[in-house]
Amino acid sequence: MELIITMKILSNKVFKVFASLLAMIQVMSVLSLTSLAVNEDLDDPNDDMTSQNEQKYDLLNENKENWPEIAAEAYALVDLESGAVIMGSDYNTQRAPASTTKVMTILIALEKLNLDDVVTITPEIAAKLRKIPGDYVKLGLQEGEQLTVKDLIYAGALKSANDACLALAMHIAGTEEAFCDMMNEKAKEIGCLNTHFSSSFGYANPDNLTTAYDLCIILGYAVTNTIFSEISTSYSYTIPATNKYSDSRKINNANRFIRTTEYSYDYYIGGKTGFTDNAGYTLVGAAKKNDRTLVACVLKAKNSSIRYKDLKEMFEYGYSSSTTVNISSNEFSTAVNQTNAQITDLLADTPLYVDSQQYACSETMTIPSSRASLGSSNIVELSDVVIDTSMPEQTLKVPLLKVYSDGKKYIVGAITIDIKAKAPHIEINPVKETGWTGLKNVLIVVAGISVLLLVLVIALLLLRRSIISKRRRQRYLARSKKL
Repeated sequence: MELIITMKILSNKVFKVFASLLAMIQVMSVLSLTSLAVNEDLDDPNDDMTSQNEQKYDLLNENKENWPEIAAEAYALVDLESGAVIMGSDYNTQRAPASTTKVMTILIALEKLNLDDVVTITPEIAAKLRKIPGDYVKLGLQEGEQLTVKDLIYAGALKSANDACLALAMHIAGTEEAFCDMMNEKAKEIGCLNTHFSSSFGYANPDNLTTAYDLCIILGYAVTNTIFSEISTSYSYTIPATNKYSDSRKINNANRFIRTTEYSYDYYIGGKTGFTDNAGYTLVGAAKKNDRTLVACVLKAKNSSIRYKDLKEMFEYGYSSSTTVNISSNEFSTAVNQTNAQITDLLADTPLYVDSQQYACSETMTIPSSRASLGSSNIVELSDVVIDTSMPEQTLKVPLLKVYSDGKKYIVGAITIDIKAKAPHIEINPVKETGWTGLKNVLIVVAGISVLLLVLVIALLLLRRSIISKRRRQRYLARSKKL
């Protein structure tokens, strides 16, 4: 990797400096890089730099001809660390998610409750459970029955038991409506863009909607921040006998990634299936390979089996075609310090100075694997920076770039430099210079010299008088001795 700092500071006033090359520091390496200080004011679709926001969808424009064919109306493959969409179609279009809704319900339950907490099926909960359509999957909860939170979560995740998720929702929030408010708040909090839940288990309400991309975000959060991965990859779970059931109930995982060898995937770490007549076949899943997590989602797939095949092919394409690289802010520290010093020097003879400077980089970014193998340059790009010396305060936003050998430029961060006016030097009781002031100063000097000369003349006269007086006295004394 080659580190280069280029700089051109312009001013529309009196200060104009061009410095095409400040420094070049060799740091040769074959890159494995990383993403998140997003600088929206650096977004410009017309320039030749890919901003941090633009990187999110930039891979959609590369190697599209090599994408696997996906048999779903909407799909997305997302790198969890960088948030980059590696491939997708209609991924931001709202659609019915069916039981993939349960990922959010289970996520909130894991955050709000202890697994050993006991949930009682109250009359209010039981009345609501009875309204679930008969063809929806249920655990068969009874009024007055007591189960643990863990029992209900596993029933919702493995069996897709709708009554289990509804019971959790009402236990947490009192009503399903209140719980859906919590779901929507959580969706916004974690970065979902187009999600609105009106069901805690995926009932076919016309306004229970999300997107393939948002479901990737939700599942990614769940497998990263909770034990959802452990739960959803369990082959089975046994609910012990309760106060309403004398026998235990064994639940098998219905997900074919777990239940079958045909669709098993070694790197699969969790997910959820779904189906309604309106939503069609849905599936969201996550995989982790070499410490890199990808999340994929298909909505309205053609049939139950093909959704698993689609996800596997998406995962394999993502791992083979792209790489998520780490970016350390230390890579730019020398360049940033040199840039700050240069700007400070350039401002030395102006009324301005650098008041403060800070910089931040993304932590990761996802790029094509073929490009990641190329050498790159780290560049501090100041060619478009303008400093106006007539402005007492201004802020510069300077892009930090990764530039690859094929010419691709990625903005991975920015230096923010605050410039302010120097405090003026104020003279107390200043004397205003005029023509008379100069003449006056000359007269004062002449007068001073005249006084000195006068004093000198007087001193000489006094000395002469003293000498004469002394001689007369000596002559007088000499005559007196003769007499």
